[in-house]
Amino acid sequence: MPGSTVQFDREKFKEAILFLASHCPPEELGNVKLHKMLYFADMITFLEEGRPLTGVDYLKQKFGPTARHLTSAVDELAREGRLTVRETEYHGFFKKDYVAARPFQPLRLAEGEVALLRDVADFVRGKTARQISEISHNAAWEAAELGEIIPYFTALQLVPVEITDADRAWALETAKTHASARPF
Repeated sequence: MPGSTVQFDREKFKEAILFLASHCPPEELGNVKLHKMLYFADMITFLEEGRPLTGVDYLKQKFGPTARHLTSAVDELAREGRLTVRETEYHGFFKKDYVAARPFQPLRLAEGEVALLRDVADFVRGKTARQISEISHNAAWEAAELGEIIPYFTALQLVPVEITDADRAWALETAKTHASARPF
């Protein structure tokens, strides 16, 4: 799986950004949260379907994963007149607010993908930027070095694994079989 390539769908990525900007009130959607919403949606889709939602590369950064092409995609959407980006003062810092300039129309996102983006956005919106950054410091994030791309397959490390009694019995039986087959 590490050798597999993922196709980045720039238009789908832009549409996901527009959906999130149209779904979230500007005061609840800043740069940190937008990066994390996209990251969680891509990783969850990868876990469920074996492919990411948008295919954008995520880089391991100090405050969590960041989407490699977010700035250029946001700039394109602003030039196209589909997104407005404002900088506002927020507790002594500057915060970016993202506002969809027109009502969201799904062109490349399936109904289930929009529902996933909505669920992820609603989860993230309820947290502070600091809290959501800490949540994104998970096993997938830990798998890369600072500045490196976080491979999608690392999302598999996010799935909790429960070992059952049947698993233990199988392992014990397999170990006994292998032990008795070894010549001494």
